[in-house]
Amino acid sequence: MKIIVAGDGKVGSMLTRQLQAEGHDLTLIDNNPDALEQTIERYDVMSVEGNCASMEVLRNAGVEDADLLITATGEDEVNLLCCMTAHGMNPKLHTIARIRKPEYAESTYTMRRQFALSLTVNPERQAAREIDRLLRYPGFLKRDKFANGLVEIVELRIDEKSPLNNQPLNQLTNIAHCQVLVCTVLRDGKAITPSGDFVLLSGDRIFVTASARNLTLLLKNLNIATPRIKNVTIAGGGRISYYLTQTLLKEGISVKIIERDRARCEELAENLPGACIVQGDVSTRDVMDREDIVDCDALVAMTGLDELNVILSIYANNFKVPQVITKLGRAENLEILNKLPVGSIVSPKELSCNTITRYVRAMKNKSGAAVTVHSIADGQAEAIEFIVKPDTRHVGHMLKDIRLKRNVLIASITRGRNILFPNGETTFAAGDRMVIVTSGDTIIQQLDDIFE
Repeated sequence: MKIIVAGDGKVGSMLTRQLQAEGHDLTLIDNNPDALEQTIERYDVMSVEGNCASMEVLRNAGVEDADLLITATGEDEVNLLCCMTAHGMNPKLHTIARIRKPEYAESTYTMRRQFALSLTVNPERQAAREIDRLLRYPGFLKRDKFANGLVEIVELRIDEKSPLNNQPLNQLTNIAHCQVLVCTVLRDGKAITPSGDFVLLSGDRIFVTASARNLTLLLKNLNIATPRIKNVTIAGGGRISYYLTQTLLKEGISVKIIERDRARCEELAENLPGACIVQGDVSTRDVMDREDIVDCDALVAMTGLDELNVILSIYANNFKVPQVITKLGRAENLEILNKLPVGSIVSPKELSCNTITRYVRAMKNKSGAAVTVHSIADGQAEAIEFIVKPDTRHVGHMLKDIRLKRNVLIASITRGRNILFPNGETTFAAGDRMVIVTSGDTIIQQLDDIFE
């Protein structure tokens, strides 16, 4: 497909890498010539310098022949105007806009036809939802939902005291006393698709497929304490903090936000009357001591600086804060942080890119496209959900008689409300929801792509 990406920032760069790898014809638009030059040196893409809301710039980018426009500039208003202008020039064009300001949420939903929007993404709101879900189960580093919430892939870290340390995976069910499947192991920064005799070691991060109802049982039997979160301290008062605090207050959780900018503190205090808003610089020891940032059930580090967020999270871990969550703006930092005690990591950019990637794949494969796409194992693997169609290859065949492509694993099959963790005798039928985990260079666009 011919895709135009307007905005060559963090999200635009990540989308360029992902979409180019999937074989799409990309054109980038940005006002910054230096950013464009760096991108075209790394990727085989076209570029146009200028204002993406300008008809002339859009025409130079080939909007009249394009299939999709993705607007991810730093200004919501520019993103909206760009979509409207481009759709006027090409009525068949699909448009995706990144809209971040809370005050635009209602208008972009109720007036999406007038704005010519096929899809909107809000990285901050998505990140807030992800953090809220992590706070519900403090033992997990990450949680991704599939099959309308019936199945999840959760991330756990193996430490020296874990019952799974030095144990082969074929003993997992006996130790966890519930039906689960380890689909990926991250060891020394490398993603591995393990076999049954693979031995887990301290420091491994494992990605476990489990039914939602087994999550609590899994944590209990692995001796992972999960006390209920009653109070949360948030470092940084950005948009994610605003969205997250709204949700936590409704759940009866006490929230303290520490923000350096006085004007932003006043704004938060006005819009979040149930929260405690503190003006202070969390990078200073005086503020950390005065506000007892380690005296809480959970610390969420969400300042605008990745480095400061990492330092705060390590500090909180050293003081045994029960749950620590770190926001990262740059996904390329994930590998560096693999062995640091920073708790759960949330990347708003990655969450929004997953949503856009799913939409692009659905456009390309109108029948049999992915329902859900999640990046796991620091971006080295994907977990993808498909609905089995009547004409899907090998329907009704036992898995032992089917050859899958290399680095492809069937993690679960959901039939109605019944969840199957497949073995050689398992079959799948039309209407089943199948979760596939793939790693390496294997790209799965539709379900039939998993078969040799």
